[in-house]
Amino acid sequence: MIRLFQVILLSFVLLGSACSAQKAEKPAQVEVIKEEKPPIEVGAERFGEYLPLLKGKRVALVVNQTSVVGEVHLLDTLLSQGVGVKAVFAPEHGFRGDADAGESVKNSVDSKTGVPVVSIYGKTKKPSEEMLKDIDVVVFDIQDVGVRFYTYISTMHYVMEACAEQGKQFIVLDRPNPNGEYVAGPVLDLEFQSFVGMHPIPVVHGLTVGELAKMINQEKWLENGAQCDLTVIPVANYSHLDSFSLPIKPSPNLPNDQSIRLYPSLCFFEPTSVSIGRGTLFPFQVVGYPDSSFGEFSFTPKSIEGLSKYPKLQDKECFGLDLREVEAKQFNMSYLVDYYEKSKQLGVEFFTNRKFFNLLAGNDKLVKELEEGKTVAEIEQGWEKELETYKGMRKKYLIYPDFE
Repeated sequence: MIRLFQVILLSFVLLGSACSAQKAEKPAQVEVIKEEKPPIEVGAERFGEYLPLLKGKRVALVVNQTSVVGEVHLLDTLLSQGVGVKAVFAPEHGFRGDADAGESVKNSVDSKTGVPVVSIYGKTKKPSEEMLKDIDVVVFDIQDVGVRFYTYISTMHYVMEACAEQGKQFIVLDRPNPNGEYVAGPVLDLEFQSFVGMHPIPVVHGLTVGELAKMINQEKWLENGAQCDLTVIPVANYSHLDSFSLPIKPSPNLPNDQSIRLYPSLCFFEPTSVSIGRGTLFPFQVVGYPDSSFGEFSFTPKSIEGLSKYPKLQDKECFGLDLREVEAKQFNMSYLVDYYEKSKQLGVEFFTNRKFFNLLAGNDKLVKELEEGKTVAEIEQGWEKELETYKGMRKKYLIYPDFE
């Protein structure tokens, strides 16, 4: 019995030694410390880069509700720093961003600061000599969404032009582009130049406003080839590969990231009989028409103060697509092509304003291609060459690391 016990005890000792040896042979795990990327700093947060340029100057701001430093508006921030802000120029949707699309913005006085707010959306889109006579520097700080027909960049163009003509300095406090990691769509033909398309760039141009300002200036797209005294304060720690969620909605009907991603694709429905959800709490995230043949999902546009006072198809139940959960990575022509074909099959007049549709497209080819029944692939092939040429030009004006 003692002998058996000794054998068993020896077996456990040997087994324990073997296990210890195996543990010793296993390489030690190395802890990998992932280096965190520094946070993005928008141009307006980089005081050391631009406050010296404003010292002792009479300053005008082109700003709206997105022009914040942290949680404080740029106007309040600069006044607290002793900057002599003499006027605010208000773009589409107004200084506080609560005016409806296309609604004229009125002159006013900011109740908090007493600074005059001058409209440059309505009859006057370009600051006059009178408006700039007591101004030395104009600062532009507005969050854009990287789409040709989003009118803040048209406002920037006209302000740059006024500065060039009147010898004023123009400073852009740059911000990221939430659609900045690709380019897509037809390049604008200058015969179709308008306030919803002023430059020969594609629908999704892949530039920040600072990069676009450089392009406008250097390509001499201002009237008579003029160039303004331009300074761009870049975004720190940003690249075109970065995703960027906007902390403040850039306009009343772009309430979230999904609407901003779908905006380039769905804006083409504006001059058609089809609704894209204006008058709902999910604009630019649905597509529909008052006929159940258009889809199973339904919504009813209503007048909503601060969002859409007079929406298309108001109080009519619309049927179509709910796009709130789709993966909206890039520009997608299939929605437009599909709904044009559905309308045609059901005898519904699709275009309500062909002229405006052509201005959004930047040409009159797209409407013809739809009427000819061309596929998405055939339509996209038609703008490939111009898009490649644009990409080559775009590279000259990039400030940030790019996707190509």
